[in-house]
Amino acid sequence: MRVVFFGTSAFAVPSLDQLVASGYEVVAVVTQPDSFQGRGKKVLPHPIKELAMRHGLNIYQFDTIKEAEAIKKISLYKADLIVVVSYGQIIPEALLQLPLYGCINVHASLLPKYRGAAPIRRALMAGEDITGVSIMKMDQGLDTGDVLMQETMCINEEIDHGELEGSLSKLGARSLVKTIELLKQGLLSQIKQNDDEATYARKLQRGDESVNWKLDVKAIHNQIRAMSPVPGAYTNIQGQAVKIFRAKVKDTEGHGTPGQLLAVTPAGLLIQTGQGRLEILEMQKPGKRRMKALECWQGMRLQPGIVFTES
Repeated sequence: MRVVFFGTSAFAVPSLDQLVASGYEVVAVVTQPDSFQGRGKKVLPHPIKELAMRHGLNIYQFDTIKEAEAIKKISLYKADLIVVVSYGQIIPEALLQLPLYGCINVHASLLPKYRGAAPIRRALMAGEDITGVSIMKMDQGLDTGDVLMQETMCINEEIDHGELEGSLSKLGARSLVKTIELLKQGLLSQIKQNDDEATYARKLQRGDESVNWKLDVKAIHNQIRAMSPVPGAYTNIQGQAVKIFRAKVKDTEGHGTPGQLLAVTPAGLLIQTGQGRLEILEMQKPGKRRMKALECWQGMRLQPGIVFTES
């Protein structure tokens, strides 16, 4: 089984690792060009390139995979299968039709729910308690291809995006290898998605990070989880955009002034929302490290009664 692997982000790392460990011949890896990353804004390789280099694999970084030269180079490998995991570009029809077994994709949702770029964040923001991965036979649509395999997992109400992404990436890698083995044996059925049940997980927008304290406590809690640890949800405190990384629902019914600091608790800061009260546990002031909310409170000398606002 000659495999060409398309991937970029950390979510794709376990899948490539599993393919190599399982003995598949990964003849080439296609990933996005190096980009500016981190606080220093240095040009750095993405996680998949780093992993591919450690395994000594052939690496390609095309500005656009739709270029004729890119398609020609990939076609020369005569792949039996193309695997796509969190790559970041639309795969053209010319490549979809190329391999004997086609192109398959690891998607972090239970399709047809949460098609699109940010399925994990959107599931968390919606307060879902179940999610999973779908292994899909790719077509020209946006995550519309037939489903080959799905596996589910529960979402703990305190888990954040980074933790959930890590768990789903490992589940996706295991599911991918199982899918390929069954595909080789001709034992898989392709299940068409029901478009009437489809929902879309649009890419993260700047406004998604700003906390609107007029919302109810569960919605705000879910937003904070979905943005943690990167980029972090934020609120305006005394003219500073302060990030919130971890919080806890304390009361779902209480009413008052949205965003008001009600009290300092042994664990953090108790804040009034549009409905209910939220306890902030971890925060970060501009230019500072992530810290316990109590440390942040001591440094800013916040008094009960102050109102946090949208940035």
